[in-house]
Amino acid sequence: MTETALTQDFLGFGLGLRTNHFDHVLTNRPDIDWFEVLSENYMVAGGKPRYYLEAIAEQYPIVMHGVSMSIGSTDPLDREYLTALKKLANDVQPQWISDHICWTSIHGVNSHDLLPLPYTEETIKHVAERVRQVQDFLGRRILLENVSSYLSYQDSTMDEWAFLNAVAEQADCLILLDINNIYVSARNHNFDPVTYLNKIDPKRVQQFHLAGHSDYGDYVVDTHDHDVPNSVWELYRIALERFGAISTMIERDGNIPEFPALEQELQIARDIAEKTLPELASQLASINEQAQKQSLKTGMFDDQS
Repeated sequence: MTETALTQDFLGFGLGLRTNHFDHVLTNRPDIDWFEVLSENYMVAGGKPRYYLEAIAEQYPIVMHGVSMSIGSTDPLDREYLTALKKLANDVQPQWISDHICWTSIHGVNSHDLLPLPYTEETIKHVAERVRQVQDFLGRRILLENVSSYLSYQDSTMDEWAFLNAVAEQADCLILLDINNIYVSARNHNFDPVTYLNKIDPKRVQQFHLAGHSDYGDYVVDTHDHDVPNSVWELYRIALERFGAISTMIERDGNIPEFPALEQELQIARDIAEKTLPELASQLASINEQAQKQSLKTGMFDDQS
């Protein structure tokens, strides 16, 4: 990888693009700065999902987020999967590509779960080498997201934040910091989530995820089927103080509300960020100006068609 600026510019505030919102987005052109798509949902060329993705990508910045890279597995890297991922990226031209620092498969069997890794020097070396191979194949840096976890390994020799920093540094990749996942894991493993934030290397953080969870008292499950709770909003505010303006989005994968409800929830994130970072207003104004230019450009093409 060539050594350029590590992270990209602040994109603003985005949402996860879900199928039941396709028509609303195209018809109403909501005031959303960008959308994140689940890569695996669009890897087959043609069909309804690709039609909507390509139409929406003409109007909004897109980032790709995967769940099947299984970067921590001891299985060989899935070249067929990576080839499909690269082709999708070439077609959509996303701002960036992310996946999770975890393992999902073993002996070719996909668990469809984002399983945590033992935090050891051996694992760091293993994961970093695989990330470097993926980045060389894709021709770009990727982002790795911290997962929520419900178990730990007796073999672990360090904290999760130290492991994440070390992998990012040795692989020369970036970090997608999921604020909700930090909160969930902190509750389940009894550590201070603010300590986690304070230990993460700021220069490699490019994106935040926000989501809701299910709280069962003794433990918390990362369900993505509730509004973002106050506990996560407060942790987000603290993250903004440490990392500054970071591209932020809300994930909702279950009990998905109508689009306007998600817009209102995203506005809470904007309000917290603008209150925490007074300088943010000028950056958002620049983003809106670029969006308006893109809208005019798209309109010109529409008129010509």
